[in-house]
Amino acid sequence: MTAHSHAHAHPHGGQGHSHGLVDASIKRSREGLRAVGLALLILGLTAVVQTAVFVASGSVALLADLIHNFGDAATAIPLAVAFALRSARAERIAGLFVVLAIFVSACVAGVEAVARLIEPREPSHLLALGVAGALGFAGNWVAAAVRTRAGRRLDSPALIADGAHARADAYVSLAVVASAIVVALGLDIADPLIGLGITLVILRITWASWRTVRAGHGHDHTGHDDHHDHAH
Repeated sequence: MTAHSHAHAHPHGGQGHSHGLVDASIKRSREGLRAVGLALLILGLTAVVQTAVFVASGSVALLADLIHNFGDAATAIPLAVAFALRSARAERIAGLFVVLAIFVSACVAGVEAVARLIEPREPSHLLALGVAGALGFAGNWVAAAVRTRAGRRLDSPALIADGAHARADAYVSLAVVASAIVVALGLDIADPLIGLGITLVILRITWASWRTVRAGHGHDHTGHDDHHDHAH
């Protein structure tokens, strides 16, 4: 009985060790890809609907939010590649892409807001504009929850930064709702001013995300599997 138990335990333990190493890497990759893909779907649908409303309303506040949402959705590409490769280095690079995408969207939104200040144009379809802003809030909030939960579970600074980015975007989307309200009250100049305010918020998000990704570089949590493989 003892010999049988020992013989059974040994091969099972050996298989468990080998199988566990492979499974940990593949499981992390699949979970990361699932989270990135789901967030991309949510933000993509949100941005498409907002695009239709922008074409009808012409709101620069909505445009600023729309540009950011498209940029936010695009950050899923390098993150997906990193998880597919199961590479800590690729994940760190993806985190830098996230920060760059946020910064570029801030620049574009700021330019559009300034242009609208120089050549004012009253937004139309205010009810649709308010609904689009509310939709942006909901879409970003759900995407943030998906990314943050997965980022913490997988110990991925890049995914955590992207989650914080989407959560802040949710609040930024509420500014679009505010724009619809103030324009309805007759304060047309408030629309591009709110667009500039959104730009400043995006720049702040850029800095916060950079600090998160940089901190992740120092701890190198995502590289654990890579170092373990090299050691063997």
